[in-house]
Amino acid sequence: MADIRNYTMNFGPQHPAAHGVLRLVLELDGEVIERADPHIGLLHRATEKLAESKTYMQSLPYMDRLDYVSMMSNEHAYVMAIEKLMGIAVPERAQYIRVMFDEITRVLNHLLWLGAHAIDIGAMTVFLYAFREREDLMDCYEAVSGARMHAAYYRPGGVYRDLPDTMPQYQASKIHNAAAIKGMNANRQGSLLDFLDDFTQRFDGYVDEYETLLTDNRIWKQRTVGIGVVSPERALALGFTGPMLRGSGFAWDLRKKQPYEVYDRLDFDIPVGVNGDCYDRYLVRMEEMRQSNRIIKQCIAWLQVNPGAVITDNHKVASPSRTGMKQNMEDMIHHFKLFTEGMHVPEGEAYAAVEHPKGEFGIYMVSDGANKPYRLKIRAPGYPHLAALDEMVRGHMIADVVAIIGTQDIVFGEIDR
Repeated sequence: MADIRNYTMNFGPQHPAAHGVLRLVLELDGEVIERADPHIGLLHRATEKLAESKTYMQSLPYMDRLDYVSMMSNEHAYVMAIEKLMGIAVPERAQYIRVMFDEITRVLNHLLWLGAHAIDIGAMTVFLYAFREREDLMDCYEAVSGARMHAAYYRPGGVYRDLPDTMPQYQASKIHNAAAIKGMNANRQGSLLDFLDDFTQRFDGYVDEYETLLTDNRIWKQRTVGIGVVSPERALALGFTGPMLRGSGFAWDLRKKQPYEVYDRLDFDIPVGVNGDCYDRYLVRMEEMRQSNRIIKQCIAWLQVNPGAVITDNHKVASPSRTGMKQNMEDMIHHFKLFTEGMHVPEGEAYAAVEHPKGEFGIYMVSDGANKPYRLKIRAPGYPHLAALDEMVRGHMIADVVAIIGTQDIVFGEIDR
């Protein structure tokens, strides 16, 4: 008899968001996986440690860089933790803006997940379609904060500024002449809300296009149906949240179960899977995009008719207006103190969590009354999902690992925090 023994292999990175920062060691029997060992720490950012030496405001932009596909959702949990400790009331208009951008972020995240998951399994076209829509939403990020990705738009007590009345316009160039530019700028003539309104009218049709390409596609179903099955009991035991938990048939969503901001006033449904395989998780996320579109429409309708403040008027927490700062000595002092010394948060501890596109993203913050956190712990949704990779891939082929990493929707910024 020949001496047959398992051999180990370094696998990946093949996913766009695991760009050289996931080392996956597979123990193989032929092409069947006996064991998978994900090595993390290749992207260690020390965000939690850095927060201890930065003021509360200085730590805010670090949040964008955790899961760099769901920027504003990360910020949201962080500012909610500060607001909980300080007992700050957030103006209603700011709450609607936050919810709207949370859902824009969810769509942005799911579009990247869809494009990357499809390209991993071999469908190139979907990737290009998804990025076409991401471009419009990235423009909304840029219009409101000045940055396409790392927005730093949410602030303790509200948001940085109100929604802009104009959208950036395309300029004529060698590639596009004046006539082409006029067509490209057709839906950019009004405010940000008008542009978003136009996008939401079109978006359901785009999701239909993705579904036409994938949902009943024979190859797509062969690659995802029955792959990486997780029962509801195991999903709970492993600490799954978000679409990974809902794909296994468990209807847990913080927006419904522990409503924050204005989610309890909005009308939307929670999609739930049946079989807990890659295909069900795909269907759940596709439907989530449609539900996010519904929520954005409701927020637009409310914001168009309800003007108001977008940040608290407590200048110990929020900076005064630029005009106030230049005309009033008191405001000047507040501004100087806030950006040099920072705000002092009362002693205590708080946990704030949001329904992030990937699951429950939580910030546990401990304050000793100083101007920086005593301790910050980030509960990243992707971490328990990656920890379950070994269990999900056992008995599958090497090609299925690709589908399972895709369905987990992992981004390493939050895992190696």
